[in-house]
Amino acid sequence: MEGIQLLVERLDSLTTFIITLFLWDLLWKLIALWKAARNTHRAWFLCIALINTVGILPIIYILLHKKKDVSEIKKQ
Repeated sequence: MEGIQLLVERLDSLTTFIITLFLWDLLWKLIALWKAARNTHRAWFLCIALINTVGILPIIYILLHKKKDVSEIKKQ
């Protein structure tokens, strides 16, 4: 009986972890897909949409293609 209870507790924590990981990936993926579509970066859009990287690829895209600050634009 104790073994079953321990298994149920572990499954609950695993389920919570998986749901959290899914939401984390979904959030970053949606933001990156939206930005890639607006910037007409088709290759990035397809890679982000098709490859599951647990949020790593979308974060890389967002960091590489973030808008420049106004001060940086004026310097150029």
